[in-house]
Amino acid sequence: MRLVYSLLLTSILASGVSAVSQTYTIKDLGTLGGSFSQANAINASGQIVGSSGTTGTASRAFMWSGGKMTNLGTLGGSTSAAYGISNSGSVVGYSTLSSGYYRAFLWQKGTIKDLGTLGANYAAAFAVNASGQVVGSSYTRANLEHAFLYSAGKMADLGTLGGEYSAAHGINRFGDVVGYAYKTNGGFHAFFYSAGTMHDLGTLGGAYSTASAINDYGQITGQAYTSGNLGAHAFLYNGGKMTDLGVLNHVYSEGDAINGFGMVVGRASIKNNTGYLVYHAVIYSNGRAIDLNRLIPAGSGWVLEQATGINDKGQIVGFGKIHSQDHGFLLTPQ
Repeated sequence: MRLVYSLLLTSILASGVSAVSQTYTIKDLGTLGGSFSQANAINASGQIVGSSGTTGTASRAFMWSGGKMTNLGTLGGSTSAAYGISNSGSVVGYSTLSSGYYRAFLWQKGTIKDLGTLGANYAAAFAVNASGQVVGSSYTRANLEHAFLYSAGKMADLGTLGGEYSAAHGINRFGDVVGYAYKTNGGFHAFFYSAGTMHDLGTLGGAYSTASAINDYGQITGQAYTSGNLGAHAFLYNGGKMTDLGVLNHVYSEGDAINGFGMVVGRASIKNNTGYLVYHAVIYSNGRAIDLNRLIPAGSGWVLEQATGINDKGQIVGFGKIHSQDHGFLLTPQ
């Protein structure tokens, strides 16, 4: 099966898929009654998950489907957020318990399940595949945050690259996992975990890197520091090589999601006079970052700040500001 996927990938890359000339319509996902929402992931069917303010003071995990936003509830506490959704509609994220502790959850067909921990009172889930395998991070009995893989009802500690901490953020259909892990020298690097082994993906010349997502062809995206740690750039890791995806007009960018065609979305900092880092949502094409704010209708009122998900139809989700409020959005290619 992996050979078939490799051949498909070769065909896709040869086709020269480009997003430079693409434009998008934009849809406000609304809220659960509060003032804000944030979209974090989208699946092949266009189902979207994230978090939203409610009529009270708490935020809740949601699924948006067919124009309707549904509250997914909690594990007994007041707060929850969804970060991943599989093509079969399984949702993962974190929720507070009535005690206030955080737990990773798996939501399937209206039922929310506590996935437990690696020994202490914290866990959060960030991605899930169609087989129901879940990845995230949890505190161990020694109160160290470690990446986990939840499969067949059991949470397994994926370890580190020699240091004390790690976290997993992406998984593909084959159960390959990506994230970041600390090394013995105190720095952290992006990792690829497969068949029981964690592999160091390196950096773009600096001391640090993180991996955010992996597709079924083994292509990985994330962020890595450049030489001298003078900047941190989005990357595409493919065939054993990490490629710099560039920035807008400043020094920071990151890749947050990747689809089956190798299209990467995320955010990049822009020059400004505020004294703070300001980010715009971007899509990366042909080795450069493109501001998604340039690809939506003029006068929409939106400022797109971060793109967090993209499916194989090219639909993109994320969040930004509309009328001074933070809302989740859905971009659909025209």
